[in-house]
Amino acid sequence: MPSTFSVFYDGQFWVGVLEITDGSSVRAARHVFGAEPTNAELEEFAVKHSGALFDRALAAPAVPAGTRPTATVNPKRLARMAAREQAARPLTSAAQDALRLAHEQAGHENRAAAKRRRAEAAEQQRAEAIRKRKAKRRGH
Repeated sequence: MPSTFSVFYDGQFWVGVLEITDGSSVRAARHVFGAEPTNAELEEFAVKHSGALFDRALAAPAVPAGTRPTATVNPKRLARMAAREQAARPLTSAAQDALRLAHEQAGHENRAAAKRRRAEAAEQQRAEAIRKRKAKRRGH
């Protein structure tokens, strides 16, 4: 599975996005660095946290990759195009879709968990009120 890790400035923070392409779909995960990371910080991040980032990307929902034209290209032109892409690597729309879907999915899960916690707290309150009412009735 080919993957790319891009670091870019999103207007507020420096963000790293890992894109994993498997066949016709793309999965993505991001890491917010905050301040601009140095090469040493990026290397340390790759050594310590790349496994967790890969796990998050693989757990993210897959999004169909856009169709890219494939044609025979002169190797020199291909090298120039690769250098140009390395100089300014934008976030792909498929990666943005994958990140958006993962964010929405996490939001749904968080809302469901919060609803469950509220219901449990309300049930505990009701049980406590019933217990107090019985204790008061018994004269305790």
